[in-house]
Amino acid sequence: MYISKAFNGLHEWWRYLIGIVIIVAASIIGQIPFTVAVLYKAFKDGGDVTSLDQTAMMGLLEPNLNLFLMLISFAIGLVGLLLVTKYLHKLSFKHLTTARKKIDWKRFWFIFFLWGIVSSSFVLIDYYLTPEDYVFNFKLVPFLILSVIAIVLVPLQTSFEEYLFRGYLMQGIGVIVKNKWVPLFTTSIVFGLLHIANPEVEKLGYVIMIYYIGTGLMLGIMTLMDEGLELALGFHAANNLFTALLVTADWTAFQTHSIFKDMSDPETMGLMEIFVPVFVVFPILLFILSKKYNWTNWKEKLFGNVIEPPKEDYKILDDIISDS
Repeated sequence: MYISKAFNGLHEWWRYLIGIVIIVAASIIGQIPFTVAVLYKAFKDGGDVTSLDQTAMMGLLEPNLNLFLMLISFAIGLVGLLLVTKYLHKLSFKHLTTARKKIDWKRFWFIFFLWGIVSSSFVLIDYYLTPEDYVFNFKLVPFLILSVIAIVLVPLQTSFEEYLFRGYLMQGIGVIVKNKWVPLFTTSIVFGLLHIANPEVEKLGYVIMIYYIGTGLMLGIMTLMDEGLELALGFHAANNLFTALLVTADWTAFQTHSIFKDMSDPETMGLMEIFVPVFVVFPILLFILSKKYNWTNWKEKLFGNVIEPPKEDYKILDDIISDS
């Protein structure tokens, strides 16, 4: 039902091609302030701009300024995506978000707090077990500034990624190929590959791509089984927001004035940090959600066909979707 919501708007393949170009252009425009600031700082310090890697670029600016400028590009990208959806596809924000009669924000907040507590607990347990790997990094004023930036902009960043991959592309590819498994796996792989420029990949190697692609797959399954983006939006927002506020490291994309700083050697990361979340934690989370929201008919929802309903049935379909 969720993918089929794209049929309520204009869904020719060429519209999605043009839409992607516009969205990418909006994101590039949004990156201009960050790029200018980094280049200015590098020239001012007399550094060699051509030799800057991702880790060095993330460490050039003051952390709060760095985070603010980095997140602006996602906010502008989100605006571009929503404008494309409204004017190029004539599709409503609700239909891009959910197959329900209205957006279920209770779902968003449930998983937001659930995953926020779980992910924070992992960090605190690791801190308790290996305190030598952490430095207490808390400074009140910088942390308060960080909190404002993160609370306002991180959800825009994560929403952009979810509306792009699990929303716009999931629906677009689905209505073009007329099935669900192709958009599920395509968006998950592309989502993972777009993180390949992150500083984490430079330090940890390509094995970290298992985590990124696995996370994309989990979010895609969550979206298709639940017939909406609410859970994926809440999970992603909690994951990035709590991480930004709680722990940072010199080799991560989010270098912030967080409470803790991870000083461990990233090359020692292995089973616990990469494989356990994907192959243990995420399946358990999906199981919990399936019981809470009564998910059934997994095969059809993940691998079934996408069928365009007759025009006169669009409103009927909207009316029979339950609010559960």
